[in-house]
Amino acid sequence: MNAFAPTPACTTDITPDGEDYAIVKQVIERITLDYRDQPSLERLAAELGQSPTQLQKVFTRWAGLSPKAFLQAVTLDHAKRLLGEEQLPLLETSYEVGLSGPGRLHDLFVTHEAMSPGEWKAKGGGLIIRYGFHPSPFGLALVMATERGLAGLAFADDEGGREACFADMATRWPNADYVADQQATAPYITRIFDPARWRSEEPLRVVLIGSDFQVRVWQSLLKIPFGRAVTYSDVARDIGQPTASRAVGAAIGRNPISFVVPCHRALGKSGALTGYHWGLTRKRAILGWEAGRV
Repeated sequence: MNAFAPTPACTTDITPDGEDYAIVKQVIERITLDYRDQPSLERLAAELGQSPTQLQKVFTRWAGLSPKAFLQAVTLDHAKRLLGEEQLPLLETSYEVGLSGPGRLHDLFVTHEAMSPGEWKAKGGGLIIRYGFHPSPFGLALVMATERGLAGLAFADDEGGREACFADMATRWPNADYVADQQATAPYITRIFDPARWRSEEPLRVVLIGSDFQVRVWQSLLKIPFGRAVTYSDVARDIGQPTASRAVGAAIGRNPISFVVPCHRALGKSGALTGYHWGLTRKRAILGWEAGRV
């Protein structure tokens, strides 16, 4: 599914004469065809005889994201293709997609992909991820961290499940250098499962590793209050993709930082405890643990 496909936010926004649709259609065509020009909101508005504020409002209402965000999404898609399929160097890719240099390409990737373009292209090549297995309230936990913060938290069913658990998580960064380092990961496990250390003035640093769509889903999960639950549809609406419940479910299933990014608080449409990557029994246990502390 293309997470950047514009979707009308509400059919009641359609005007009788289709004027809004015509404007949105022109903006989409302009950006899609001429993204290398990196047209600004002001430039688009002037070409269409609109004020920047008016164009921003109309486009966002229809597409679920701003013209700037749509331009960034289109640019990012092309950059991924050039880096991945065509193996262009970073400098050439930057110029090819209309950016002034690798610095702006780097910012684009970090903002939307939670990683640099070099890291994305290399699938973790050159990135050091330290890991360790530790006891937790919900069984043996695998903690993964980079120099930027917590990158992964998973659960192994038993001592014999360590290898499978590690292999599952390592597929997310197949070319990274993994270093067993219990000492480096131990502080995370202590911090994560001790409610007394959950303080807003000392936020836990996390590194969300995933596509733009996945990261937006995971960021939405972080908004769910402790002891509460939402449905996949709620998350889909929150990220501006109300018809993408199935894709949201898939992204939730790929959440690399369990418990901290509370995918366990996401339920099926009927409120049922649907699939959980680390098992429904563990999901019930986590929800019960939280309920007892509300």
